[in-house]
This record gives sequence, structure tokens and C-alpha cells, in this order.
Amino acid sequence: MQAHDLTQTVKSGMPVYPHDPEVSVEEHATMPEDGYRVMRLDCGSHTGTHVDAPSHTESDGATIDEFPVDRFALDAAVADCRGLDSRSPIGPDHLPVTDADVLVVRTGWDAHWGDAIYRNHPYLTPAAADFCLEQGYDVAVDALNPDPTPTPSAAPDEPAGFPVHHTLLGNDHLIFENLTNLEAVPDRFELLAFPLKVGAGDGAPVRAVARYE
Repeated sequence: MQAHDLTQTVKSGMPVYPHDPEVSVEEHATMPEDGYRVMRLDCGSHTGTHVDAPSHTESDGATIDEFPVDRFALDAAVADCRGLDSRSPIGPDHLPVTDADVLVVRTGWDAHWGDAIYRNHPYLTPAAADFCLEQGYDVAVDALNPDPTPTPSAAPDEPAGFPVHHTLLGNDHLIFENLTNLEAVPDRFELLAFPLKVGAGDGAPVRAVARYE
């Protein structure tokens, strides 16, 4: 069995969603001064590679600590959506019908991590979200957001707000964001993405790993 890391490294100044807390990783205790090392981590609940709980967008949604741990070990299928232009819509015709637990939408947009264009990623349409719900999929993306992220480049006809989030999280499906290195894994694998057990958490960082034969 092989394992492949799909997680962005948490470090100071990493990309975040607009207006989310910036990330800072600093020394708190050092070997020369204290004889041991401790780092101070300051970040939001949606830092880096993370999972959204329903309470992220739904007023009565479940929190991350309410899900059993086996909910984060998922049979994954890849939807290969590479080659799309920035801010391209991804509709149901881009997505497969399969028996997976989670649909991993591979756009290749993780190649832009750290660049301004990262926020201008392709996005799922509301119809694509409905399709994923009908198929029973959770959704994972190698981008900042399955919905369009607001930037000055946004087109006037793009969906406003968080329709994909509402469709999925509003029905107790999970959303995983900011995966990376998907080009190195097969089209079917087991996704292990265990979050920090944050009390009343609306989401949490995960260590996302693909496991496969």
C-alpha cells in the first residue's frame, strides 16, 4: 500500500481566503534559551488544506467535532478538470457518475499556490453541486474554494455567495479545500483527511493523504 501527501504546508504568509485570519508560525521557545522548542501557531479554522463542517455556512449545521472519525476516511474518485482557464465554470458534464464517497476535483490550480491568480480558480456551478448531492458525494478541490472566490477579475454572471457550500454543507456533506499533488495519484484511492478535533468547530486543518495499491 502506498501513501501520498496531498497537504499544503502550514507556514507564515500562506494563502488564505479573503478576510480570513492570516497565518503566523513563530518560535515561542528555543533550544538555546529554553532547552526545548515550541512554535506559536496563529491561524483560522480554514487554514491550508482543511475540511468545512456544515456549521461553516449553515446556522444549524453540525460542527466538526460532532462527526465520527470514520467520516474522514473516504473512497475517492478523481474528476479530471485540468486545462481550464481561470474562473472557468465546472458543470455536471465535467463530473463522473461512480460509487465513490468523495469526488476529488483535480483542476491543477495548486500549481498557482502563493500567486495572486490562485484566487481566480475554476469553480463548481450550482448545477454541479446538485449533481454531487444527487450522487451522494462529498467534494474535495485542489483550489481555494468550490464556489467562485471574490476578486476584481470576477465576471458579473458568476454565482454570488456560497451556493455550492449551501447545497453540500446544508445536507451534511463535507467539503475539503486546498488539496495539492493530485497529479501523482491514481483516479481511485482512499482519501484520509482527519481534522483537528476543534470543539464547536466550523472546520479544521487536515493532513490529507491518498492511500492506494
